[in-house]
Amino acid sequence: MAGLQIAYARAPVMQRAARREAAWGLLRGLLAGAGHEDPVLSNPCPRCGGPHGPVLLAEADGTPLPWLAGVAYAGGYAVAAVHPRGAGAGAVTAFAIDAEPLVDAVRDAAGGAPGGILRWVRTEAVLKARARGLRIDPADVEIAEAQTADVDLADLAPGWWRARVAGAPARFVGAEPSGALVPPGILVSVALSRDPAAAAASGRPAMPRGAG
Repeated sequence: MAGLQIAYARAPVMQRAARREAAWGLLRGLLAGAGHEDPVLSNPCPRCGGPHGPVLLAEADGTPLPWLAGVAYAGGYAVAAVHPRGAGAGAVTAFAIDAEPLVDAVRDAAGGAPGGILRWVRTEAVLKARARGLRIDPADVEIAEAQTADVDLADLAPGWWRARVAGAPARFVGAEPSGALVPPGILVSVALSRDPAAAAASGRPAMPRGAG
């Protein structure tokens, strides 16, 4: 298993614990394919410690796995993804996904997503990768189409993009997977960074020296 991997499944819309278990089951399946049969998953908030932060992956002894994880929920689906951390200058330091239904009567009746659904999902993916969510003004996320493809995203979508948060040093790249990789009627965006500043901002633990 190399590069980005995505899986999805139906999940209860109004049952937070059940849909989280669906997403974590998908993560365990993806990690099993990478040889990690019994991973420990947790999602402590880096600020308050509550169970609503980025998903962390570890061995039973607490050693971080050489993977980053992201989950999202949209339109009755749980979507989960993992990406290898890598090592050295090319290591991925932050990673997240976001998802939204292409059509949502309630959202659309209220005026739609700010800036359009594509910008909204990309923005949310970047902010989740920084583990900040809407504590940052979405308008502070600057997104531009890129001219060349990141090696880990080129086979997922014909177009991809770069992003940064105003006033922050970290840089991100992203893309929208399509086809059988994503649930029907759901837009999914992936964001990642190879910038060490992104890891510091996200609060994710660093890998042990030589790991990856």
